[in-house]
Formats: sequence, C-alpha cells, structure tokens
Amino acid sequence: MTPLVLVHGFMGGSAQWALQCRELGKTRDIVALDLPGFGDNAHLPPIDRIEGFADWVIDRLRTQGIKRYHLLGHSMGGTIVQDIALKDAQHIDRLILYATGSIGVLPGRFESIATSKSRAQEDGAPATARRIAATWFLDRDAAPAYPPCAAIAEKAGLPAIVAGLDAMEAWSGAARLPEICAETLVIWGDRDRTYPWAQIERLWQDIPKTRLAVIPGAAHTVHLEKPFLFNPVILDFLRP
Repeated sequence: MTPLVLVHGFMGGSAQWALQCRELGKTRDIVALDLPGFGDNAHLPPIDRIEGFADWVIDRLRTQGIKRYHLLGHSMGGTIVQDIALKDAQHIDRLILYATGSIGVLPGRFESIATSKSRAQEDGAPATARRIAATWFLDRDAAPAYPPCAAIAEKAGLPAIVAGLDAMEAWSGAARLPEICAETLVIWGDRDRTYPWAQIERLWQDIPKTRLAVIPGAAHTVHLEKPFLFNPVILDFLRP
C-alpha cells in the first residue's frame, strides 16, 4: 500500500505524529521525517529556504527507496510539501495540506515573523520554543499535549529557529497553486491562531482538485487536540 509521508512544521519533529503513526499505521506504512535543525535532526545544519527543505525531503525519500507516496505537510511543512508537489509530481499520489497557506508572511499571524525573530534573539531558543508552542493549542500551555510538544520544540537551537523564520519569510507559492495536480485535502482547525481562514480558502479555491475539512474547536495542532476527528478524515481521504 502507498506509504504516507509526514512533514512537520516549524519547531516540530517526527515524535509529534505518535498518535498518527499508531492509528494510521495500522493500514499503511508511515514515514515521519525530522527536518534538518529540528526534532531528532536538530544536530544537522539548518536550511533557510523552503525550496531547500523540499529538495532535502525528496532526496531523503529517494535514499529510502520510496518511489510513490502520499504526502502530508503541517504548517511550515505544508509550504514545503507544496514545493514538493510541483517538483516531484509524478511520484505523489495524494496531497494533504494541514494548517498551512500559500504565503510565508501571514497577515493575522499571532505575531509577525520579524517579531518572532527579534524575540527569539532576546529570549533564547528554549523560551521561544515554549512560548510559540503554546500558541498552537486552543488551551495554550494548559493543553494536555502541550508539554511533550514543547519538549520537541525545545530541541531546535537558535540558528534553526532563525533559519526557519527566514525560510517562511522569503517564500510564496500562491502563483503556482493552480499547477498542483495531485488530489488534495486541506485541513484546518477553526481556531487556528497562525493561519487565518483567508489562507485556507485560497488553497481550497486555487488548487484544482481539492477537498476541505474544517475541524471545530481546535487550533493549530488538530492532530494532537482532536485526533479522533483528524485521523478518520485522513483515512477517508486516502481510502482506495
């Protein structure tokens, strides 16, 4: 069966997908990656361009012998997989864009990228990881999944944090959305503080073959806040 490749977001890591690896992994192979500078690959030199992350993922999949795959990207990972969907279109079956958008500089983000970079320099990497991770949850740092998620975020050093913010700031894929040919599912939590509805609507309207799933009462980490809704939506979309 076609494997599902999971690409995490800014300050994320493969360990954030534990619930999906367990549940979705019952029916297919799951490949959860750690991007350079983050998670279990925090020791690798960070990349400061979305296109560079995309090239790294494609190379990693080739190294693992993966020739045909479904692809899911969360947040910054969603921008990366949009680039992969264009560069590696012939190898991708279905595409899932989750809590993401078509531009890197986001109107309505909980704070500007420039502010995030400035505060990261002032506060240091661990404090920045904990602070930003709290914005991902509807209940912020009181959410049950916040502590392990923040611990994963804390693996990223300051160079990786700045590089990731630079990558998002320099990227826009809006003009190329109509070129994405894979069947696509867009998933969004209706209380997301990072990607507002306008970004989600553009993906839904501009990508030719797109379905939309809006999860109520969830913020930026639907897969952790409401896995009992998130996982079945994924399984239904990938159903042969």
